[in-house]
Amino acid sequence: MKSKTDTRDLLRAFAIELAVYTVLVTGYFFVALHFLGGWLKEIFDSHRTLYAFVAFALIVGQGILLEAVTTWLLRFFGKKIR
Repeated sequence: MKSKTDTRDLLRAFAIELAVYTVLVTGYFFVALHFLGGWLKEIFDSHRTLYAFVAFALIVGQGILLEAVTTWLLRFFGKKIR
């Protein structure tokens, strides 16, 4: 059975990761919208199949990148906090 300290540490780590994800996803959205918005709209209007593959690739790439950055940040700051 886990102690209250273990549960508290787990909830704290989850809250930090959720906050980091929120900031990164919001930032990614605005950067992608700014740099890729026109191009994505163009291929959506003319090549729907290509758009589907590009959108899928962006979603997968975002997930991988955000997971890597979040993991690195938690490890980096976890060492500083302790």
